[in-house]
Amino acid sequence: MDKKEIIDKINSALEQIRPFLIDDGGDIELIEVTDDLIVKVKLLGACKDCSMSAMTLKGGVEESIKRVIPELKAVIAIEDETVNYQ
Repeated sequence: MDKKEIIDKINSALEQIRPFLIDDGGDIELIEVTDDLIVKVKLLGACKDCSMSAMTLKGGVEESIKRVIPELKAVIAIEDETVNYQ
């Protein structure tokens, strides 16, 4: 699977969980997928400061992405970066 396919699959997984994040006043943005399959995302809105964001990240976001990309190592939240996709 090439990088574009990986990014497309990740974006598709994020689109499936995005409505739940939006319902809670938040959102998520894909920032980067590293060569060793670590996905960097940015939590937006209410998700950014929510006390449950770590649980959302691991239990919701990471699990959704791992369903389509089982080789994924981790999903980490970062702040103050722009989309890089490289």
